[in-house]
Amino acid sequence: MGKVYLVGAGPGAPDLLTLRAAEILKRADMVFHDALVHPQTLALAARARKILVGKRSGRHSTAQSFINKRLVDAARKHGVVVRLKGGDPMLFGRAQEEIDTLRKAGIDFEIVPGVTAATAASAELGVSLTRRGLARHVAFVTPRAGRDERGNDWAASVLAADTAVIYMGAGLAEGISAELIARGKAKATPLVLVESATLPERRILRGTLADLPALALQAGGGPAVLLLGEVLRDAIADRAVVAIPEIQAYLRRA
Repeated sequence: MGKVYLVGAGPGAPDLLTLRAAEILKRADMVFHDALVHPQTLALAARARKILVGKRSGRHSTAQSFINKRLVDAARKHGVVVRLKGGDPMLFGRAQEEIDTLRKAGIDFEIVPGVTAATAASAELGVSLTRRGLARHVAFVTPRAGRDERGNDWAASVLAADTAVIYMGAGLAEGISAELIARGKAKATPLVLVESATLPERRILRGTLADLPALALQAGGGPAVLLLGEVLRDAIADRAVVAIPEIQAYLRRA
């Protein structure tokens, strides 16, 4: 019986992988990896068989039940099995479902943390998510829910926090902006969209909560997080993004 490692691949840049994660990848027999893991990170698992099991919003995804079964089957045949997840396994990575399956099957496992997108994005900006006297509460939320899953009141958490980081929210930008404003969040609340944090192709789009739909239209197809709160006021002061006329016209028609 082998061991399964749930490993955080970090936000993108391969040199942000932890030393423990790199060492485990070098010993791996099989690696089940997310879609956004950097090729140089995967290259560390030189002797392993690599299987893509990634999930991308709006695209074909591998069923979680299938991933769970493959992990158990692999651990019964191989010594070192890695489930390589983008960011940190324990944040919006469905790790608990895999942990529960492994426990039920009697498979030994270990969690190896990784750098999550929220802290990577704040590092790109040079802005702390917390600040003495200004921000003592940080909320990590996602408005997305899987098919047949109950909804979640993500907006309540955002409204209660001094700083909020919204994962997987760029594709729902118009709804996010409208929901928060309707529930009392100021339209002028500073907001930054960070796409592909830590990678050479990263994009940083700055504005306010009211600008969010326009900012999202300017983003590409990379993974993005939304940072919202007064700690970002200085970050957008000189570089606030105003929607160009074509985008404004599109928003009026939508």
